[in-house]
Amino acid sequence: MRFEEANPVLRSGDYPRSRAFYADHLGFEVLEEGGDPPRFGIFRRGGTVLYVDAWHGPPAISSVGWQAYIHVIGLDEIYAELQNSGIAISRALEKTVYGMREFEITDPDGNVLCFGEDAG
Repeated sequence: MRFEEANPVLRSGDYPRSRAFYADHLGFEVLEEGGDPPRFGIFRRGGTVLYVDAWHGPPAISSVGWQAYIHVIGLDEIYAELQNSGIAISRALEKTVYGMREFEITDPDGNVLCFGEDAG
C-alpha cells in the first residue's frame, strides 16, 4: 500500500478567467474539463497537476498561507518567464531560512501559489 499523489484544488469564482490564467498565462495544458459550460478543469505543466473548481463558488481565502506549493527545477528561468509575461509577482524571489529559494504569485481568485526550488 502507498500514497501516489495529491493535487491542490483551487477554488474559482469565474472558471473561464481561471482557465485563461492557468492555460494562457502560466502555460499549463488543459487535461480535462467538466460541465457544460465547463466549471472544473485539470491542468498540467511538467509533473505539476492542479485542479480548478468553480462548482462550489469563489474561494474562502485566508490572509495567510499558500493554496499550492509547486516544486520546480530552473526557478530563475520560471521567475523570468512569468515576469516577462506580465504575471504579477506577489513575493519576490528569495532564499528562505529552511533551505529553499521561492517566489509567490496570486491568481485572479486570490489563490497563492508558491514556486520553490532547493537552494542547495
